[in-house]
Amino acid sequence: MAFLHHSHATIAEEAISVKFTFSNLEEVMEHLQDLALFVRIAQAQSLSEVARETGLSSGAVSKQLARLEAELGAQLVKRSTRHLYLTPEGSDYAAHCRVILEQLERAREELRQGGELIGEIRLTASLPFSRRHLAPLLAEFGLMHPRIRIHLVSSDALISLVQGGFDLAIRQAALVDSSLVARMLAGDRRVACASPGYIATHGKPATPQDLVAHRCLLPGDPPINLWRFVDRQREVVSVNVGGSAFQTNDGEVAHAATLAGAGIALKSIWDVAEDLASGRLVDVLPDYHSPAAPIQAVYVRGQGPMSGRVRALIEFLVERLQLSPIQAWLDPSQLQVL
Repeated sequence: MAFLHHSHATIAEEAISVKFTFSNLEEVMEHLQDLALFVRIAQAQSLSEVARETGLSSGAVSKQLARLEAELGAQLVKRSTRHLYLTPEGSDYAAHCRVILEQLERAREELRQGGELIGEIRLTASLPFSRRHLAPLLAEFGLMHPRIRIHLVSSDALISLVQGGFDLAIRQAALVDSSLVARMLAGDRRVACASPGYIATHGKPATPQDLVAHRCLLPGDPPINLWRFVDRQREVVSVNVGGSAFQTNDGEVAHAATLAGAGIALKSIWDVAEDLASGRLVDVLPDYHSPAAPIQAVYVRGQGPMSGRVRALIEFLVERLQLSPIQAWLDPSQLQVL
């Protein structure tokens, strides 16, 4: 097997122009193992973690990485005392390695008799949505397709799908990256809510502008301090609540603090519908609504045909979320994105 070197070719382009010489099948298999190992390194960004996952020693992992870098003639990672980072060439190469490995997995999947889905799905979603909605749905999907392995990373931070090696992200935010494609799963809206205890002590705001005199909670990474509402006359009202009483990167922490009476939070209806129904939280601005981006399945554009298992998961989520009781809280007239 040889890589075709050109003065202006990138490492990724060289990866795509691989020539397999099947006179040495052992070399081909060794290189595929190197690709798979490097994808693991790119995902974990830790040689010791990859060693634990694969059962290899850290020295063996480091040796295979060094051999791959020597063969390519490029540095794929940078190491510090405690961290490992992909170089631009390494990030580019990892993305194309994933495509190669995914194509091999897809070919294996298509050749299986009976069309049984097999393989791993890596996805990421916010902490609140993962815990309340995604975890039980993924459990159900896993029982339907027992040969699929699911790896869910829950974080309120915006994680790179390419660098993290993710097939899919479930996001509750507007799509701003043109390299990504989104499939709508369900509508969403946000509710300014507080506990009955907070309202008893501090009162309710009559208008969005009154929020500046209240204790407001800002979840998110980064937090959003400009809150937008629409009144009954369809007029948009924006309020900067930047002088927050409570700020956190964890949406679940903000939820717990709101229930405990710490202040007013602007939360997705998917996070607080049960609390509103039970009376644990109260909509403090019922004459206003706050539209939000829909819940979307997001994936990287241009990485070849989507695998059957990922497509099956997306269709499953669309079906189940449309049947959710929370749909009753979604007035179609309030779902437009500001």
